[in-house]
Amino acid sequence: MPALNRAEAETRARDLTVQTYSLDLDLTRGEEVFGSTTVIRFTALRDCDTFSEVRPATLHRAVLDGRELDPALLDDGRLPLTGLAAGPHELLVEADMAYSHTGEGMHRFTDPADGETYLYTQLFMNDVQRVAAVFDQPDLKAVFEVTVTAPEEWTVLGNSVAERTAPGRWRMAPTPLISTYLLAVAAGPFHSVRTEHAGLPFGLHVRRSLGEHLDRDAGELLDVTRRCFDRYHELFAEPYPFDSYDQAFVPEFNVGAMENPGLVTLRDDFIPRSAATPTELLFRAVVVAHEMAHMWFGNLVTLRWWDDIWLNESFAEYMGYQVLTEVTEMTGTWTDFAVVRKAWGTDADQRPSTHPVAPDPEQVPDTASALNNFDGISYAKGASALRQLVAWLGRDEFLAGINEHFARHRFGNATLADFIDSVAAGTERDVHAWADAWLRTSGPDTLTATASPAPAGWRLEVGHQGGRPHRIGIGLYDRAAADPGALVLRERITMDIAATAVVEKRELDGPRPDVVLLNDGDLSYTKIRFDERSWETLADTLGGVPDPLNRAVAWNAARDLVRDARIAPGDYLGLVDRHLPGESDPAIVEGVLKFARTVIADQFLAPGPRADALALLSRATRALLATGGDLTALAATRVLVDSAVGSAGDQDVADLRTWYDTGAIPGGPAVDGELRWRLLLRLTVLGHADAKDIDAELARDPSAKGREGAARCRAALPHPDTKRAAYDALLHDDSLSNYLFVATAQGFWQPEHEDLVSSYVEPFFPDAIALAARRGPAIADALGRYAFPSIVDQRVLTLGREALDGEVAPIPAVQRAFADRLDDLSRALRVRAAQGA
Repeated sequence: MPALNRAEAETRARDLTVQTYSLDLDLTRGEEVFGSTTVIRFTALRDCDTFSEVRPATLHRAVLDGRELDPALLDDGRLPLTGLAAGPHELLVEADMAYSHTGEGMHRFTDPADGETYLYTQLFMNDVQRVAAVFDQPDLKAVFEVTVTAPEEWTVLGNSVAERTAPGRWRMAPTPLISTYLLAVAAGPFHSVRTEHAGLPFGLHVRRSLGEHLDRDAGELLDVTRRCFDRYHELFAEPYPFDSYDQAFVPEFNVGAMENPGLVTLRDDFIPRSAATPTELLFRAVVVAHEMAHMWFGNLVTLRWWDDIWLNESFAEYMGYQVLTEVTEMTGTWTDFAVVRKAWGTDADQRPSTHPVAPDPEQVPDTASALNNFDGISYAKGASALRQLVAWLGRDEFLAGINEHFARHRFGNATLADFIDSVAAGTERDVHAWADAWLRTSGPDTLTATASPAPAGWRLEVGHQGGRPHRIGIGLYDRAAADPGALVLRERITMDIAATAVVEKRELDGPRPDVVLLNDGDLSYTKIRFDERSWETLADTLGGVPDPLNRAVAWNAARDLVRDARIAPGDYLGLVDRHLPGESDPAIVEGVLKFARTVIADQFLAPGPRADALALLSRATRALLATGGDLTALAATRVLVDSAVGSAGDQDVADLRTWYDTGAIPGGPAVDGELRWRLLLRLTVLGHADAKDIDAELARDPSAKGREGAARCRAALPHPDTKRAAYDALLHDDSLSNYLFVATAQGFWQPEHEDLVSSYVEPFFPDAIALAARRGPAIADALGRYAFPSIVDQRVLTLGREALDGEVAPIPAVQRAFADRLDDLSRALRVRAAQGA
């Protein structure tokens, strides 16, 4: 269907207001479709022609003000409403709607563990049209009145308190004014944990087969939820604007979570069957805090158009990390942000597809283009910008501006300009100029330290490449007298770097320090470069930087250096070999190992050096298991398994098989279901497990995760026939659900199998573009993230660019995803060329 463009939305917002949606859903019509009856009560503000959106399997009736409309008028998802006179109107639409298996619209999932079925909506951007007839744009808010018919044994959840009015019949309380994309329904035989807090019902819900795992984690989840809820009420003058707070952990969810008012949906991977790392559990808590922040910023006050979606996500990202730091014992949240999220943002910001945090309106002309702005820039870079705003403006002033914004626009819509006006109202600082410099520009700044002698001590010069102002901390460190491998902080100074400054200078007393660490405390968003002495010292002492957050700053700088081909991949791996075995912070261990294994080894190194890199990672992870403790053991074990190399008779293969057969890894955690599938996958990749092993493991674990593990392993079997079957399942068979699609893609492209899969590169691009057009944005995104050829070769780059420039233009989601992957490939080729590889 045609994407709604901004001009159409502005016209419709001038023409209409919407009072209520009365929606009746029938979830008992079988496995293919459900019934949807919508009554929209709206007012035309002037005589006009307009349209409603709906994407049915079958449109049965459309009635406008008692007048039957011809269902054939429905054209590509738009139902014309012509000749409207100024005044009140009522539109009735009755339809059958198709269930989704790609996480868009009303997703239907049958749990292989017990045969139970679960449904949930994911309606972001424009997928509400797959569930109901609507005027689908964020600034036409309305009250939703929802009733649902479902199997009698099911529970039904919605945006507001749900009441069972008869067997199989449910009614949700009318909502406050909310946008169409925030409508939410979930239904199925859920296992639920319910409580009450602050006079409101709170609930956690998951499919029955995960019930015991929810019971295990419910205490922690509810504790975090309550603490965050109370903290937001301390920070925000506006009370929580809805009548309940449910969190439903749902299967095959495409994103981490969705902030539906009163009913947050989260991927059920957050209720793990197997052991989770500390960083995974921390991130789960961050997501809880993030989605709750949206209840105010996003739901109470909503963007007017999709160019401002960054503000929803940046604010929730910032508040999620900050509030969790304030109200829990999880003190490493900003370290996790620095290692994981910030790297995501800086990577995205250095690709050709980069865009300002707040893109210009013309860059977001329609809903299709808006989807491209959900990336590390709108989340991580935006959150970093807000963190810098707080450092520059002051925390109290920032919160005063936020509360002013909520008061001005409660239950309404607002723009970036409205937000900046609210923040500027309580300060003499030029917030508008700050916003122009930080939010309307793209790409990272770079700050470079230089130290030189001065008459009374030494001179620090900070070179500034870029156009943003920065308030940063600068850590001055010396080698510890008792341990030359450790550093001690001599002093932390603050420096303001003007937007127009090329160099900022500071005269300092005493001898120059051994290490000058710019952006100490990680309060700004910038790449940093070291002076020569600092870098030479850090090569020996990086693991001895006393604070984990500042070790993360140093590791990120090393990451940037290797990505920019300023140091060799081997130099980065040398840091891993020397410093990671003694690292105690789980976020650093996990982030560094992931980058070293998936980027350094698989992309930046040719096959020969890659084998040496995997051996180094195997050695480093074994050392971590011997010295690192429980917090880092699982992350180290995963990379140890993934780094195994060799053929029959080699020690790595023998170890894998022994660990798989015995269920024990020396120094590692217990071998649970997740580790068994990981071990089997690596054995399969290396040619030491076969289809019988996969079938046997699936019989042992017939769950949804087991099906994904089996799909991943089958696609990784090193045989031409299995590769052909996997390719056909991915690119030619549209029956795979989103999760099984991802699992198959993850197994298919293996660096060890380059000879087996290289022939698929040429057909991949036209096949993928055609698949994205058939199956839509969710699969298009998965194609870019997981199914893109992992072969680092100029031929892939050439074929990919030719496909994107070809006559059959791909949809925006695949255009963006593939352009990003091609840029990553180009970077890998540059890094290899710098080594002479």
